[in-house]
Amino acid sequence: MSLTLRASDHRTEERATETLVVPAARRRRRSKVRTSSTSRPGRPSAVVTAVKWVVIVVAITLALLPVLYMVGMSFKSPDDILSTRILPSRLAFENWVAAFDNWPILTYLRNSFGAAIVAVLVALLVSIPANYAMARLRAGGKQILGLIVSAYVAPPVVAIIPLFVLVRSAGLMDSVMGLGIVEGLLLTPVAVWLLDGFFRAIPFEVDEAAQIDGCGPLRTLWSVILPLTAPGIVAVSIIVFILAYNDFLIPLLLTQSIDSQTLPVGIALMQGGREVMFGQMAAASLSGLIPIYLLALFLQRWLVGGLTQGSVK
Repeated sequence: MSLTLRASDHRTEERATETLVVPAARRRRRSKVRTSSTSRPGRPSAVVTAVKWVVIVVAITLALLPVLYMVGMSFKSPDDILSTRILPSRLAFENWVAAFDNWPILTYLRNSFGAAIVAVLVALLVSIPANYAMARLRAGGKQILGLIVSAYVAPPVVAIIPLFVLVRSAGLMDSVMGLGIVEGLLLTPVAVWLLDGFFRAIPFEVDEAAQIDGCGPLRTLWSVILPLTAPGIVAVSIIVFILAYNDFLIPLLLTQSIDSQTLPVGIALMQGGREVMFGQMAAASLSGLIPIYLLALFLQRWLVGGLTQGSVK
């Protein structure tokens, strides 16, 4: 009997020892795993970091190289330009003075800004209701967006003659307003394509809640959808503005006088009797480039934030 009791006591002690040892061993294994995971954090290696910085520097250099070349050319004399020197022998400030004295640069800039602003208003006036109808009311079917975008894929040269006839018949030839209306209509497919993601990212429960509150489609668009898509509308407005501001073919076709010609057309006309005034053209180009750079720098927060918001549902 005593032997049986001793054996049972011995087995009980072994079980207690196992219950104490097994958790301790598990804790030691977990601590090893944690130690190994904390000892090797997920930081990129030095080679990966170096490659990233090389790519960034190369990309910035390629982006700034044409601008820097233009800046250097604007301060070069004709002899330096013909000699293909990298740095000018002297700073030729007369290029800037002659560009503003001989050519109406400020008038070209005013016309470019006016036409671009009108183009933005026209594009938004058409694209916002169109996107609301396609994305929220599900009008036009699934292929309507592709059909609209395909209209922008065709080169504008194809429609030059009918476009010229239509604009002349409407009495909008040689005017900043007519140029802005045409630019806005031509850029409407781009605006529709860019705004589609913003309108589709809004949950349909928002429309249902507005309908319960008694809002119709127009009231829902104005009071609910537009405030939610405001960052995307700002981003699209900047893109449409830049595209209309830099366009050359349509202003060349629809404008004939200085009072309506834009800066790209004015720069193309800067040619003398026997030479092309590269220094003055570079100065005029920088005059038109600086406002756009400042505009993009000032609005980059809305531009990046709006495009990021519209890229994820």
